Amino acid sequence: MNEVLYIKKPKGITSFKLCQKLRPVFNTRAIGHTGTLDPMASGVMIVLVDKACKLNQFLVGHDKTYVATVKLGIKTSTEDIEGAILEKRVCLMPSREELESCLKSFLGKSLQTPPMTSAIKIKGKKLYEYQRAKQEVEVPKRAIEVYAIELLNMDDETFSFKAQVSSGTYIRSLARDILAKLGLIGTLCELERTSVGQVHLNDCDDLEEVLRGNYQRHSTLEVLQNDYQMIEVDDPKPILDGKRFTLDSDQKRVLLTYNKDALAIYELVKTGEYKCVRGLF
Repeated sequence: MNEVLYIKKPKGITSFKLCQKLRPVFNTRAIGHTGTLDPMASGVMIVLVDKACKLNQFLVGHDKTYVATVKLGIKTSTEDIEGAILEKRVCLMPSREELESCLKSFLGKSLQTPPMTSAIKIKGKKLYEYQRAKQEVEVPKRAIEVYAIELLNMDDETFSFKAQVSSGTYIRSLARDILAKLGLIGTLCELERTSVGQVHLNDCDDLEEVLRGNYQRHSTLEVLQNDYQMIEVDDPKPILDGKRFTLDSDQKRVLLTYNKDALAIYELVKTGEYKCVRGLF
C-alpha cells in the first residue's frame, strides 16, 4: 500500500485520531498527515499511507486557504471558542468599510506571535506544555505572509473572512491581531481549511466514506508533479543504489521517474550534479 488520500476532516476529532481511525482500513500503522488541524477545525487534510509517508517532508510548506468565523465580546485562554473564558464585554461590530479596511491592512509579509496552544518548541518544550503548566516563556515572532484576505459575512456578533496564507500562519493569531487592531475582543468560533497547495475541498473525500472503503487514490507522481521538475531515466538501478546523477537541469530539487513512476527526489550539489535526498520506492 502506497497511497495519498485527500480527506475532508470533520469537526470534533484530532488529526491524530483521524489517522488512528484509518489504520484498520489499510491494515497498517504507517499513516501520517502533512499538517495538523485542531479538533474544532474542519477541512482539507492530506493523509499518507505506508510508503507514501516518505513524502511528508516534500509536502509541507504549501500555502493554505482558510475560512474563519470570529465571535465578538469573548476572550478565551486558547483564542478559540473551546478555551476558558477570560473576559466578556459588549463589543459593537464595526462598519463593513472599517472591517474590510482592517483586513486588507494584513496583506503582505509580517511577523506573527504564535498562540500558546501550538506545538512549537521553545527550549525543547512545546508551547502548550508551558501553557498547561502556567509557565511564562518568551515566544519569538515568525515570518508569515497573507496573500489574499476578504470579508465574507458579518452580523451583530460575528464576522467571517477568507484568507490565503503562507505555511506556518496561525489563523487564530491572525484573528487575534485583527481584533486588537479594531480595539475589540473576540475569539475564533469556526475554522475550515479549504485548500492546501493545489488540493481543494472539492478534491477531498468525506472521512466516513473513506472508512467504508470509498475514496480516491492519488499516486506519488500525481502529488509531486506540480512542485518538481520530472526527469525520466532509462535505468532505475543507479537510483535504487542511491548513486549520484549528472542531469541537464538547474532546479534545486528534481523528481526522477522510471516508466512514469516516481522513484526518488534528487538535490543539486553543484552545477549539473545531483545526489539522492529521498528514495520513494
